[in-house]
Amino acid sequence: MRFLSTRGQTPPLGFSDAVATGLAPDGGLFLPETLPDFSSQLARFEKLGYAELCFEFLRVFATDIPPETLRAIIAKSYTAFRDPAIAPLKPLAQNLYVLELFHGPTLAFKDFALQLLGNLYDYQCAMRRETINVLGATSGDTGAAAIHGLLGKPGTAIFILYPDGRVSPLQERQMTCTGADNVFALAVDGTFDDAQTALKEIFGDQEFRLRHRLSAVNSINLARVLAQCVYYLYAWLRVPVIERRDVEFVVPTGNFGNVLAGWLLQQMGVPIRGFRVATNQNDILYRMFTTGEYRIGDVLPSLAPSMDIQVASNFERFIYFQVGRDPARVREVMATFKKTGAYRFENFDRGVFSASRCTDADIPGIIQRVYRDYGYIADPHTACGFAQINPERVSIVLATASPAKFPDTIKSAIGIEPTDPSLEALKKRPVVKHRIAATPAAIRAFVDARAVR
Repeated sequence: MRFLSTRGQTPPLGFSDAVATGLAPDGGLFLPETLPDFSSQLARFEKLGYAELCFEFLRVFATDIPPETLRAIIAKSYTAFRDPAIAPLKPLAQNLYVLELFHGPTLAFKDFALQLLGNLYDYQCAMRRETINVLGATSGDTGAAAIHGLLGKPGTAIFILYPDGRVSPLQERQMTCTGADNVFALAVDGTFDDAQTALKEIFGDQEFRLRHRLSAVNSINLARVLAQCVYYLYAWLRVPVIERRDVEFVVPTGNFGNVLAGWLLQQMGVPIRGFRVATNQNDILYRMFTTGEYRIGDVLPSLAPSMDIQVASNFERFIYFQVGRDPARVREVMATFKKTGAYRFENFDRGVFSASRCTDADIPGIIQRVYRDYGYIADPHTACGFAQINPERVSIVLATASPAKFPDTIKSAIGIEPTDPSLEALKKRPVVKHRIAATPAAIRAFVDARAVR
């Protein structure tokens, strides 16, 4: 299978090259040339465990990796998950489930894709006898998951930018207390969007990118979105058959990659009824899906810091489909948005999407209500998903992080301080971080001095 850039000015690539490249040289994002139809395979998939389902799904896309090698890479990627179901689906009430995605090594949903991506990079380095330098920006959980996916792997170095003082203390410790020589946690002045803007400019510098064999670890990377499709499929197959055509996934959303994965799965023949985009007070996507206008605003620090984003990178992939897969129109939309900070879509098809918004004032009360009504402790991001549950539909709320990563917020709301042994151990380790300006020049200089060659 080949993969195309949303902006249409990069030659098609195979799976491994698209994964290694990350961001397309023309500034676009890779997507499959055609989307497969899995509708005839669903009965067969129902009998599979998580890793085997992931293999059956990804083998359609990763056609340049030998099947048994791909199976081994996937099996290795899910050995560090604590729950035997990998992604357990738990009923809370009639028509209400929670899909727990935080049983991986860094206690967040990002582990599903980034454990796999780290092993794909490891395989590529060994096969091509090349090194790779991985660069990413995070608003909280991506950085830790990316780092742990590449921790100590030979031939790799990973550089993660994060907004200094705008992630939770435990999220920061997961990035800065690893003790690994190939890990560089870069605390930037400013917001996640500032870091991501600088990152995109660096990837646009083709000489620098090729010289250091740079790859992107953010959800702009094709492998991350495809890997995340699998847990939607896994959860949907575990809902009683009579309920399946009425399922709405409720997705706490910042960079749009998570909910995009579910929507792409629907386009591949899985009859999911809909998706609710659940934002925090940084609500560009809520405003987009309720008004049709995509307009940047100020980023406000929040109790759900992983969603403190205004420019949702993966939205470009959705735009590509909205404009009829026309790369010229994508380039026009993105150029207008870059110049003006806004774009209004005429005749915008919201389709299967709805949206909700949750402020910091709302989150503690929602955590209290969910605990009172269901005996369930939701982290602040997951709490945003519980803001507007439609009792007429079968709702699956994605639990994106362990509450143990946000103990202060949980304790303030319900008087319980959740803990996790892996997080407690981090408190005893020294913090190693590098403060840096959120400018391409400063980041280039840092990578130049420390890249693996």
